[in-house]
Amino acid sequence: MTLLDATLGKATWILTVVVVVIAVIVSYLDDPDPVKYTSMAEDMTTLEENFRQQNKSCFILGASGETGKILLQELMGRNLFSKITLVGRRQLTFEDKAYENLVQEVVDFEKLEDYAAAFQGHDVGYCCLGTTKAKAGTDGFIRVDHDYVLKSAELAKAGGCTQFHLESSRGADKNSNFLYLKVKGQVEAEIEALDFDRYAIYRPGVLLVDRQESRPAEWFARKFFNAFSAVCSTPMAIPIQEVAKAMASNTLLQPEQKTEILENKAISSLGKSAGK
Repeated sequence: MTLLDATLGKATWILTVVVVVIAVIVSYLDDPDPVKYTSMAEDMTTLEENFRQQNKSCFILGASGETGKILLQELMGRNLFSKITLVGRRQLTFEDKAYENLVQEVVDFEKLEDYAAAFQGHDVGYCCLGTTKAKAGTDGFIRVDHDYVLKSAELAKAGGCTQFHLESSRGADKNSNFLYLKVKGQVEAEIEALDFDRYAIYRPGVLLVDRQESRPAEWFARKFFNAFSAVCSTPMAIPIQEVAKAMASNTLLQPEQKTEILENKAISSLGKSAGK
């Protein structure tokens, strides 16, 4: 019994140390305070109504992915746009009749310049396109997360799109030594150079969602952060619904600068406020 007590005591001590270390790291990596918007004082319902009256149209890249699917549901539920176009490599099937009026443009991303018409006539563009190195290989990852994304943004700008929203990643940095973060940072910067009237970059942490595809490392990370966030908040992860809500709500707002970067905390804050 003494041996058991000693073992449990040691395990408890180790666990306590681990939790303290994690808490310190999370605190150190915390994001800066969320961006302040001049229009946040306005009622969101009023903003939505004013936006609807402008009869704007949008397109979504990556609507078959986890964030894209939830973003589409959010935009449909709030009825913000008079027209929504899905741009992707295949036709999507929807059982709900509410999706009957969606426009779908099937494109070959290897020959995007041949599909310029799919990107014409939209006011707002949302890009949730992305893959992983494990799934597509190094070349495939760069092609999807950089080449496809950048070319789509170029065609959107040429087609009259004035507002572009890009889902990126926490830690994105064009000078990073890590390929994933470097590619994300590079495409962020190159799209900024296109000079949209408004450009919003979202850098969420680990997305808390049950993916359909198997990603063991992400699965473990999500399980960890789900458990950790149950006892305290963390800037390292975020429910995917909050990301989608933030992207939709942020479309209605007017920041002080043309280009804005929303880190995980800012996304969470805006996403939560949209849900109230």
